[in-house]
Amino acid sequence: MKGLYMNYNHTLKFENMNCYDCADKIKTRLLKLNYVSNVDIDVLNQKLNLEFIDDSNTQQRLEEIMKLCINIEPDINFVDSKNPNKSMNKINYKQAIAFLIGVTLFIISFFINGSGPLKFYVCLISYLLIGFEILKKAIINIKKGIIFDENTLMMIATIGAFVIKEFQEGIAVIIFSRVGEFIQDMAINKSRSSISNLMDIRPDTANLEINDSIKIVDPNEIKIGDVIVVKPGEKIPLDGEIIQGESQLDTKALTGEFLTKEVKIGDKVISGCINISSLIKIKVESEFKNSTISRILNLVESATSKKSNTENFITKFSKIYTPIVIVIALIIAIIPPFILGYNTISTWIYRALIFLVISCPCALVISIPLSFFSGIGVASKNGILIKGSNYLEALNNLSTLVFDKTGTVTEGKFFITKIITKDCTTDELLKYAAMAESFSNHPIAKSIVNHYNHPIEQSKISRFEEIAGYGISICIDDDTIISGNKKMMDKFNIHIESTDEPGTKVYVAKNNTYLGYILISDKIKENSAKTIAELKDMNVNKLVMLTGDNKKTAQHIAETLKIPEVYSELLPDQKVKYVEELILNKTPKSTLAFIGDGINDAPSLAIADIGISMGGIGSDAAIEASDIVLIDDDPYKIIKAIKIAKQTRKIATQNIILSLSVKTLVIILGALGLSSMWAAILSDVGVSLIVILNSVRILKKEI
Repeated sequence: MKGLYMNYNHTLKFENMNCYDCADKIKTRLLKLNYVSNVDIDVLNQKLNLEFIDDSNTQQRLEEIMKLCINIEPDINFVDSKNPNKSMNKINYKQAIAFLIGVTLFIISFFINGSGPLKFYVCLISYLLIGFEILKKAIINIKKGIIFDENTLMMIATIGAFVIKEFQEGIAVIIFSRVGEFIQDMAINKSRSSISNLMDIRPDTANLEINDSIKIVDPNEIKIGDVIVVKPGEKIPLDGEIIQGESQLDTKALTGEFLTKEVKIGDKVISGCINISSLIKIKVESEFKNSTISRILNLVESATSKKSNTENFITKFSKIYTPIVIVIALIIAIIPPFILGYNTISTWIYRALIFLVISCPCALVISIPLSFFSGIGVASKNGILIKGSNYLEALNNLSTLVFDKTGTVTEGKFFITKIITKDCTTDELLKYAAMAESFSNHPIAKSIVNHYNHPIEQSKISRFEEIAGYGISICIDDDTIISGNKKMMDKFNIHIESTDEPGTKVYVAKNNTYLGYILISDKIKENSAKTIAELKDMNVNKLVMLTGDNKKTAQHIAETLKIPEVYSELLPDQKVKYVEELILNKTPKSTLAFIGDGINDAPSLAIADIGISMGGIGSDAAIEASDIVLIDDDPYKIIKAIKIAKQTRKIATQNIILSLSVKTLVIILGALGLSSMWAAILSDVGVSLIVILNSVRILKKEI
């Protein structure tokens, strides 16, 4: 298994553990090991993430950890990394056979008349065969000082039933508990499968072109600069640029939209899309581990490690819940008969046992994380990557949304609309600007270079200096060329002719002499206005746009989109200051989101309560700093993300209310003598199944 592990971080895949309480016990025990610095157990993705203090004796440590986990939870199976279909500890068929024999004896007990020794021994043997593992776990945990858990609760309830001679009901508790666990596991595994199907976009192979022949290889073997061939019907395995062919792509797996995209030579394509019509050749621009598809899968798999407040509350609640339940059960069993003199001892013990059975917290502990896991899964289906359920929950309280302009509410695809010169020709002005901008990757710079459309002799450029937020200065022979915004001209004391035209202006000067400017325009995205309007309908009351662009252009965009507040001509640090000020002025329980795409937006994305970045044209730094990524750069996906967040919270709330309501009702009826242990058993199992099925309901909804 050494191939899995790098540095001091290690991951073990497991099966057959859907118990959050067991995961918490394992985590507590592993953190006591002197070589373990951190533990995270992802029950839904079935991963045990470990961080060691050093890299010595790794294999020995991992084996020790697996043994400790199996000791706490015997049913857990660790998966061999070299053979994912082979478990490292086999299914215990002896337990399955013992369970079936026990159930058979339980059925036979109903045909034995009376409550004599024969019936007792048949029921006792049945009980031990079915409940041996639960009793064993309870006793082992008690020896370890873990007194209050679901196994202890079950042991007390069933032994208590035998004490008051309710043998069959005691056995029924164990049977329905184990059957309920089995059905719950099936439901959870089904939900895992549904989410996996939503994200079934990982390519298995790639067609590598080598000397005019094609070799089918693992995508991990492809290097930057290699050429791959994608035939009609195949998934694009890696990000790159089309160098041959034209086709249409199905992007639904990434964006959730039933729309095709036409691509041609020179277009960038991302992994995960399906080639529909014609063969294309792609020059690879990123390794598989850094490709869009790998990023998506990694983000989805790691999303459950950042838990929502609701999940954290349920985790803490479950730790104190069981001790409280046992204490209340003792009060029910002791005070009424011994102190108040009501009814018989056996009557109140029976009612206390009903209380223990119905009070099992499994429904809440399983369904709440599953609700958020399903929400993150359906968001991924719609082209929205949410890095943690805490961010999904925070969207419910969104009150302030701050927009960057370029590439966020506008296309970020610039085109030259006007060239104004002074004491030089248009070609000369455009040439100087193109040479200055030729080293920059900014979209505005690229638009100037593309418009110039002549070879640029970069060898003639002896000095290049880019001043972030201002512009560029270069030397050509003995001449200094300056290209940038008004602040760049002011910085070098160059007088320019002001203009009120909307658009981005790139001013050009030679040897501190003003030559003119280039007016560049950007197109507003199709869904930007619709997004702003619906945000207002959702009571996101404070909408602000921050941009480095000039005031006239910024106000024109803001007025068109009806964004109430706009601040222009900002440097990256000034954007951060505005975001910090907005955070200070909002209410404590509300959240602020910042949405941007460029590397200069990374600081603002990082400090916002929720950072939202554009995944298609967004920079690596922006995507890394953000909490939510919109894969196809569509701002309307913010609306979809909020709807998913609200639906997820609604389902989680329904689960909490339903579970607690049913349990409270049965507890009251049991205390009044109007309910039986059979009703408690069926209610507990039934509620668990209902809330689990309700949790995965969002996967079937159209958002």
